Amino acid sequence: MKVIISGKGGSGKSTISVLTARALSDRGYKVLLVDGDESNVGLHRLMGISQPVVFMDNFGGKKGFKQRLNQAFPKGNADEILGRSMKFDDLPDECVADVDRIKMIAIGKIHNEGEGCACPVGMLSKMVLSRLVIEDDEIVIIDAEAGVEHFGRGVVAGCDMVICVVDPSFESFMLAKKITDMAESAGKELCFVLNKVDDNVEDAMCKNIDKGKVIAKIPNSNEIFMDSLEGRKISTDIPEIGEICKKIEESKKNFSSE
Repeated sequence: MKVIISGKGGSGKSTISVLTARALSDRGYKVLLVDGDESNVGLHRLMGISQPVVFMDNFGGKKGFKQRLNQAFPKGNADEILGRSMKFDDLPDECVADVDRIKMIAIGKIHNEGEGCACPVGMLSKMVLSRLVIEDDEIVIIDAEAGVEHFGRGVVAGCDMVICVVDPSFESFMLAKKITDMAESAGKELCFVLNKVDDNVEDAMCKNIDKGKVIAKIPNSNEIFMDSLEGRKISTDIPEIGEICKKIEESKKNFSSE
């Protein structure tokens, strides 16, 4: 399964991505955690590891990658860049951080002022995910950028499931509706994870979200808040994350039987 984590900025996508990756690893899966957010500077920190070499930098950065694209596309053969297919072990060692059966790779980052838009990052993400061949004991978790650009860029086409993280804010509810429409248009299974839930907001959140698609309700955690505030590895686990894993496993079985 390739599962992309979507949602509003600040909703907790990265935290949910890391906790889900860790929980799946504990269940015996080999997990590839993909940092697909060109602006995220802390996913590796939440994992307690150093930032690996950014994958796009392995091509010479945006400029080098664009040159490779220009050389490939006039011939109609983009496979020259990454090959027709790739597996976990085909990813360059210097671009992969490895801890506790979890491999992490960052697709691309904006490093400097004035270097241009993130379009090449979306292109490379789409190429990687569409070519990635995974074994039965492997699962890919993609921490997407905030908003819906990964839908517009077609990155979601290479994924099997969309999990939308919703926090208690009106903007998050509105974005969830947009993601619902886009996931349906793309023919992708969509689930919701309600995050930062407490007794004061749960009813209001459920009124604004399709309750039939909610697979987990993640409570507020002061420990996780303090870890994030002080720049530490996430030091605690949330039992409710297990519900996300169960849904992924269920969908994985259904996907495999088709």
